[in-house]
Amino acid sequence: MIMDSARTIEKIPQYVAPFLWSYDIAALDFERDKKRIVVNVLNFGTKEATDWLFSVYPKEEIRKIVAESLYGEWNKKSLYYWRFVLGISTQLKTSRFS
Repeated sequence: MIMDSARTIEKIPQYVAPFLWSYDIAALDFERDKKRIVVNVLNFGTKEATDWLFSVYPKEEIRKIVAESLYGEWNKKSLYYWRFVLGISTQLKTSRFS
């Protein structure tokens, strides 16, 4: 469960579920699975799904996840788009040890 300024978000909406197709939506935890939720929704989500994402997580948290994600986790166009939108340099991590 995550607190959004005026409400508590307890579950992932049906319109976001298709972008987390390989996960049990009921078992996802907003904090523990934050990186997976952010990466999948930004990679594959619709405008409605990305708007939801930005209402659930602070922009700075999303920015940090995108900046620290590995290149192989992303669709190339999505990654470059979100890095541009979030003002992140184009230098990419190619290994979790770099």
